[in-house]
Amino acid sequence: MTDVAKHVGVSRTAVSFVLSNRSDANISEDTRRRIHEAVHFLGYRPNAGARALASRRSDWYGLVTDIVTDPFAVDIIKGAQGRAWQDQRFLLIASTDHGTPEGTSNTDGEQKSVEEAAIEKLLEQRVEGLLYAATWHRAVQVPDIAREVPTLLINCFDVNGELPSIVPDEVNGGRRATRRLLDAGHRRVGFINLDPDIPAAVGRLEGYRLELTSAGISIDEGLIASGHATADGGYEAVCEILDQADPPTALFCGNDRMAMGAYDAIKERGLSIPHDIAVIGFDNQELIAAYLRPKLTTVALPFEEMGALGVQSLAQLTAGQPIPAHQQVVDCPLLERFSV
Repeated sequence: MTDVAKHVGVSRTAVSFVLSNRSDANISEDTRRRIHEAVHFLGYRPNAGARALASRRSDWYGLVTDIVTDPFAVDIIKGAQGRAWQDQRFLLIASTDHGTPEGTSNTDGEQKSVEEAAIEKLLEQRVEGLLYAATWHRAVQVPDIAREVPTLLINCFDVNGELPSIVPDEVNGGRRATRRLLDAGHRRVGFINLDPDIPAAVGRLEGYRLELTSAGISIDEGLIASGHATADGGYEAVCEILDQADPPTALFCGNDRMAMGAYDAIKERGLSIPHDIAVIGFDNQELIAAYLRPKLTTVALPFEEMGALGVQSLAQLTAGQPIPAHQQVVDCPLLERFSV
């Protein structure tokens, strides 16, 4: 700012007032114009760290997530980054890389240590708030250090119920998938679920049951099996169901990987999709759903929407404003392709 002031022939205070948009400063429009021209000419760039110290605001949010290379995590970041740019705010992203639904994770102690270190680094940058995002829907225990600033969870929820969260509407997603199969005329609908205790499995199964009951269809427990979230598991579960005396004419698979396994089991039996049996997946994992033949109709997890809503809600929290609910639920849309 001293160099800019010398170049224009004004005081450093005048430069400071202009660059901070002080409306009460008695500075002419011509002087303001010349200061901005000098800033451009000299390549002046404000020191964000110093400005944050002085104003106690950084315009930065921190985002902590487990695996940034996972397509779902990328979509959360994409949604959050897009909304942050709209609000003229910026994301600092830290990956803790500590686990997947298949259970390949660090120990609890290692995980906590990595998360605390990541959050500490973000707090050192004076972020105004934190987004804590998971690549699969689950309960989490967030390190206490995160509570130093407003913190909001995405695609997960606080095991202690203290921190606000944004999660997908698993139940209505399950209902939507089941309803689509019923609308296509099917009355024997099988369900291949994830591992039974995770929130996605509980919610999607509840949606399946609710929609069948609403349609006046008795639930046949023999048409419900666990595929353990893998293609091999889906294949084995569907083989068992299709080999029954009265097999289903439609399958709702709890994720797209299990649907991929279901395709193999169906085709091995000389059946055609969707003419002999219809299939719907869940997640919209593009590398699977869009490249199966026929392309897979599936329910999409709203990762971009959750990321964007996370930034919007965090802005409200940092401004001291209330958010609509302690746990906000985001709709899971059905993406029509050709498997129903």
